[in-house]
Amino acid sequence: MEVKKSPKADLQNRKGLFLEIGLVISLLIVVAAFKYAPDEYRIEAVEQEAVIVEEEIVEITRNELKPPAPPKKIEIQVFNDILDIVTNDTEVKTDISFDEFMDGLDMDVNYVVMEEEEIEEDTPIIKAEKMPTFQGGDLMKFREWVQKRLRYPQIAQENGISGRVTLSFVIERDGSLTNIEVLQTPDRSLSEEAIRVLKTSPKWEPGKQRNQPVRVKYTLPVAFQIRN
Repeated sequence: MEVKKSPKADLQNRKGLFLEIGLVISLLIVVAAFKYAPDEYRIEAVEQEAVIVEEEIVEITRNELKPPAPPKKIEIQVFNDILDIVTNDTEVKTDISFDEFMDGLDMDVNYVVMEEEEIEEDTPIIKAEKMPTFQGGDLMKFREWVQKRLRYPQIAQENGISGRVTLSFVIERDGSLTNIEVLQTPDRSLSEEAIRVLKTSPKWEPGKQRNQPVRVKYTLPVAFQIRN
């Protein structure tokens, strides 16, 4: 029995042959393309013009230093004096008499005697260098003397009036007590009794300022108290 090949099977066997032929043709085309390519390419080189920058030359001026002036010559004067040397054997007079100078001078010497100024101020002071004294004591001794001599006014006793009377007075340059003033009082009868006693005061030893008698002002409280 004779076997028949189909045309389809024959084409299938030749498929590899056709593939090889196609590859060969492709290679030939590539080789032909390289063969006919231009051998030389123009390469235009762009020459850049060189730019020359001119540097500006700066002139440097130098200040010439002048040499310092030579120092002035100092002239030293030498005194060639001859000194007379006195030997120990020569006597030297050291006593100087002023009578020779005073004989021809007429001098009047006026001696000035400084006298202490008198204090003429009439205004009494409160504090003196030496305060006045009363019978060898101070103001407290005088207050005791006043309290012992007070007589309680009858009208003040009947009305039950008591309290403190404040007075001021001045011890004069001669020691007398003057210028009695009432500064505070609970009743007129009490202040009048206090004034009466102060007017009977004996003289004090006056105060002194710079060893001169002065007027001194005092303030004195006088107490009036009713005793049962």
